[in-house]
Amino acid sequence: MSDILSDEACCTLSGDARSDLLARGYSRRHFGRISTLLGMGAAAAPLLARAAPSAGPKAAFVGHPDMVRIGSNECWTGPFPDAAQAGIAVIPQGNRYEPSDLRQTLLFNASQVEGVPVDHIQPWAGSSDPLCRSIVSFAGPGRGVVTANPTYEAAWMVAKWLNVKLTRVPLRARDQATDVRGMLAADPHAGVYYVCSPNNPTGTITPVEDIEWLVDNKPKGSIVVVDEAYLHFAGTPSAIPMVKAGKDVIVLRTFSKLFGMAGLRLGLCFARPDILSKMLRYDGNYLSYMLPVTSEAIGAHSLLMADAIVQRRNEMIAARDFTCAHLKKRGIPFIPSQANMIMVQWSKPAAEVKAAFAAQKVEIGRSWEIWPNRSRITIGSMANMQAFCTALDKVMA
Repeated sequence: MSDILSDEACCTLSGDARSDLLARGYSRRHFGRISTLLGMGAAAAPLLARAAPSAGPKAAFVGHPDMVRIGSNECWTGPFPDAAQAGIAVIPQGNRYEPSDLRQTLLFNASQVEGVPVDHIQPWAGSSDPLCRSIVSFAGPGRGVVTANPTYEAAWMVAKWLNVKLTRVPLRARDQATDVRGMLAADPHAGVYYVCSPNNPTGTITPVEDIEWLVDNKPKGSIVVVDEAYLHFAGTPSAIPMVKAGKDVIVLRTFSKLFGMAGLRLGLCFARPDILSKMLRYDGNYLSYMLPVTSEAIGAHSLLMADAIVQRRNEMIAARDFTCAHLKKRGIPFIPSQANMIMVQWSKPAAEVKAAFAAQKVEIGRSWEIWPNRSRITIGSMANMQAFCTALDKVMA
């Protein structure tokens, strides 16, 4: 794709957006690329994937009806049944963009649950789009991006795509948590500091106190992006109170994990209104309104199901404890996790182990460049994890 600014791409950026990009060190040659990335939203993922580290060849049998699928951090089951009925009920009205004020209901319910004003919340088709926008909005040639390593790679992809400085800081050795002090020391002038907590792929928590320290000590004009995609699985404190306090924080949530809506694509972004406005001004508010009404209905209903959330979390914890106990019995090292995944260390390359599991019709997760002998294992249902342990015994034999 050419970096040269086309007339069509230029039209998607407002005058303020172009001025902001120039002020942060972008040249006009970047405008077309940025316009394309933002305009495509989630559809840009295949393009960004070119910049991602290789995870090795795809395992055999992926997608096979008999495959135990514990490789993509999906929930083992679909939306809560009551919430799914809310989605089914709105299908006959699917000819309308907004049949019954579903978007506002979603925002109101999120506001009530999280205790922040409605104007501090923006819905999206998942959380990857606003993550990409946070990089475009606050990073630049003179202000890079800092993340943990390993972590969710979307921030890496966007930084590389935009050709801005990317700094990856190893997790803390003592607990495999994000080293926020190391991140600030590594680049004290960055534009974006990205913290995923619980972290993907380790499931480890970055204490809210550590995130607060980073927010209070970061450079002026930068932003701290806190990705809480897996927070409902952990039940630990959120960074959203920092949003309510007016801090330079963006908190991302998705319904793709505990709520069982990965394929339905819905997420929420929490931030001050001026921060949300800056993220939206590249193409107006258009894309955030183009959401499936079924997803809005299911998501709005799910947010209020506190007891069901706890029950599903406890189901995951039971399956995770069962799996960890089996790994300990086999003497296989892993990182203790508070989310629906564990990072397991093998005595051989993870790609070989993944292929061996695939031969047993179990799809496990990928490895990261920094840890080529470790695989991410998603915690599925108890039956899924029993099948994993059975396959593990055969693979290790």
